Amino acid sequence: MTDALCYNQFDKSGFEQEKYMIQKVNLKENVNAIDGLFLYKRVGTLNNHMLNVLQAEHRTLDFHIHKNSDELFYCIEGEFDIEFEDGLTHLCEGDFIIIPKGTKHRPICNELVKCLLIEVEGTLNQENTGGTYTE
Repeated sequence: MTDALCYNQFDKSGFEQEKYMIQKVNLKENVNAIDGLFLYKRVGTLNNHMLNVLQAEHRTLDFHIHKNSDELFYCIEGEFDIEFEDGLTHLCEGDFIIIPKGTKHRPICNELVKCLLIEVEGTLNQENTGGTYTE
């Protein structure tokens, strides 16, 4: 058994277009390897979406909106809340939530939480994460 496979992609004429890897990723291993809080680590790309893991604790972000895309939060370990203008949703280990584009929200982490974020490429960057985003 292997954890990674290498494939070649060919165009209709039979010419090699690119090589790519199909690789298994363990979310818990990756999030546990992060050395510090609020550091985003990219673990994959799906079409034009970034898959990032992070650890957070004792932090409430400001309310914000993603105008151009939805956002997915998956709770790998711990618990946290997502607050909306009209209520609060609590997430536990194994839960995920999709925030539709244009929805005002903010994550609230009162205890250590480890999560996966799926967002359109470019949503997170060095400027809007206070320098904590790395590829």
